[in-house]
Amino acid sequence: MHNILNNRPNMQYRRFGKTEKFISVITLGGMRFKLGWDEPRHDIPKETLEECLNSVQLAFDAGINHIETAWGYKKSETVYGKVLNEELKIPRDSYNLMTKGNPMTGNETRELVEKQLNDLQTDYFDFYGWHGLNNQELFEQSCQSGGAVEELLKLKEEGVIRHVGFSTHAPLEVIIRAIESGLFEFVNLHYYYFDQRNLAAVNMAQVNDMGVFIISPNDKGGRLFNAPEKVRNVTAPLTPIQWNARFCLQNPGVHTLSFGMHQPQHIEEMKGIFPVEIPWSKNEQESKLLLDSFANEDPYGTYEGYDLYNDPSGINIPQVLRLRKLWKCYDMKEYAKYRYKIFEQKSHWFPGMLPTAENLAKIDTSKIPPNIPLKKLLAETHKELSVPEYKLAVD
Repeated sequence: MHNILNNRPNMQYRRFGKTEKFISVITLGGMRFKLGWDEPRHDIPKETLEECLNSVQLAFDAGINHIETAWGYKKSETVYGKVLNEELKIPRDSYNLMTKGNPMTGNETRELVEKQLNDLQTDYFDFYGWHGLNNQELFEQSCQSGGAVEELLKLKEEGVIRHVGFSTHAPLEVIIRAIESGLFEFVNLHYYYFDQRNLAAVNMAQVNDMGVFIISPNDKGGRLFNAPEKVRNVTAPLTPIQWNARFCLQNPGVHTLSFGMHQPQHIEEMKGIFPVEIPWSKNEQESKLLLDSFANEDPYGTYEGYDLYNDPSGINIPQVLRLRKLWKCYDMKEYAKYRYKIFEQKSHWFPGMLPTAENLAKIDTSKIPPNIPLKKLLAETHKELSVPEYKLAVD
């Protein structure tokens, strides 16, 4: 039943780096089941169970052999455990399972992993990622002697965890340091057409033969299920979701993309991604060139400001400029608002102070090209994208 070695007509598989596991290029993500973020975490409502059950059945029937979840996704681990073991009774060796957590000490790590094994009703994890290695401080803390990553590697020696990796929202230089540390076998990161800043990290992971897992390409990658007509017209006959998936997968260093699929139409749209060919077809390349050209519609659309990441103002200048470009050049204002608001969380998941007048005054102007009215651009973006506060899950 659901043998992972059986090829399916609408699925492809890639070697997940040095782990030597062959996983489906689409992963079933478990972040957003109905009521999944409600407390208590172990109380599973009927509608949550049914949605997870349907998702797993549809995904496995489509050839997906990799499931991803995390302790931080509240009910997700528990409901997956019930579905896989109690409802469907899927043989454990017929699929790959990834979960994540971010404990800070060795003792906390072992305690958390035991809880996760219990919730997921398994005696081992194929992949375990330290969740949210989002800055240099967290990298150093998690990887210090006697720390969490060291304990994960001990659990690997014991066979409880087969492969250790990390997920990250960190600046590029921190991701590359973690990749080069030699401690990890895979990395979960953000890389899509509409956010290509981590291309160097993907390439470095490939050099180090690491598995590369792309986080949330359809939602964080631009809310592509609600893409504007300007984008949809260019990617046609592919949907934006299909086109972006092919964009990511045309890089052989990318191995799998996480899709949250809960309805039959989600699966059918996913099937339209295949076959993925390397190199791209002429039509796909022409679509990319046209999308690229849209950045020139704004005088400052190509200015990324990546060298201003650690500005003393605390403003996440590269990300604000990226959202400005998506608004100005791609008609993606609603997506830009959606992402812009989480700067106010002031956390390591999507850090950055808002460009208020007070913070704009703190900008170090020495690195700004004289032809770039940066403060004006940031102020304009803040005025247009700032919306009433709402709670947003991150990953």
